[in-house]
Amino acid sequence: MTTPPRVRRTNAGSGTVVLDDLSKQIIEQLQRDGRMPYAAIGKAVGLSEAAVRQRVQRLQDAGVMQIVAVTDPLTLGFPRQAMIGINIEGDLEAVADELAAIDEIDYVVLTAGSFDVIVEVVCEGDGHLLDILSKIRAIAAVRATESFVYLKLRKQTYSWGTR
Repeated sequence: MTTPPRVRRTNAGSGTVVLDDLSKQIIEQLQRDGRMPYAAIGKAVGLSEAAVRQRVQRLQDAGVMQIVAVTDPLTLGFPRQAMIGINIEGDLEAVADELAAIDEIDYVVLTAGSFDVIVEVVCEGDGHLLDILSKIRAIAAVRATESFVYLKLRKQTYSWGTR
């Protein structure tokens, strides 16, 4: 019988999870191919299909990983992508929550530096980008925005491993 995956928090409230080597190997296999059958993963890491299935479920339940389809916005009719830097006056967390509620915004991060928050948007075109900017600027605490329109994507990866 295989031992359960070692998914443990380093300390209460930190959010950091420590993984054993087998769990890391499973994650790395799934980063290479998210559709890889559990039997194939098991063969690669030396576990049974059932053991891999159990570990994957525990990793997902712990919030360590998720398995999703990643689409190419250009092929789906969204030719305009942009990062928008936002300066805020007041409660950053509250504004970040308001920004996250905007459907077109797919990424929200509080930052240190020139901007308080950076968001990413995927748009149908420049007019759609302008509409999103209007929604962002309508939030009372937003003081300024700066848009960084993507001209060409050179690299996007989700395979940084588990280090």
